[in-house]
Amino acid sequence: MIAVTFKRLILIPAFVLLAVGAQFLNASSFGHGGSAGSQTWTTSYAECWQDPRTQSNLPPCKGNAVPDQLTLKLLFEFDKYVVPETVVNREVLREIDNYISQVKRSPAQERVTIVGHTDAKGSESYNMALGMRRANAVRDYFIAQGYPENLLAPAQSRGEQDLLSNYSPDSVEQRRVVITKIDR
Repeated sequence: MIAVTFKRLILIPAFVLLAVGAQFLNASSFGHGGSAGSQTWTTSYAECWQDPRTQSNLPPCKGNAVPDQLTLKLLFEFDKYVVPETVVNREVLREIDNYISQVKRSPAQERVTIVGHTDAKGSESYNMALGMRRANAVRDYFIAQGYPENLLAPAQSRGEQDLLSNYSPDSVEQRRVVITKIDR
């Protein structure tokens, strides 16, 4: 009789631990987007997981959705356009790398376009060509980081067109690259 009571004392806490552990696993081990009552989770790698015990018509995971557009103040050395060698503000490269990582993980196989902008210094034709060289440099960087070339539209330039109204036309702030997801 004492042996049976001892076994029950061990089995009951073990069962409680397993039940609590399973609830903890369901609530948190799949990542950052779920909660204890959730039926979907998004991992830190932007992967979507669904609880197999629930219905199949769940809302899509939102998680780390790829932004529709990203504007980068990518500052190159004067008259330069090689990424990363001639980028002055190297911290922006992390933003590009993060964006590339997001679109690479996206199950939608995002199609992306890259548009270069310049300040108003120099002639209009020179700035169009410089904006194109810089957009192509960023496009080449995407490819070098493993993004499929067939998912990148040809680079574009707006040169000194579309200047930002809150800055002087000659301001370094006008120099930017705009990355946009393209709807198919």
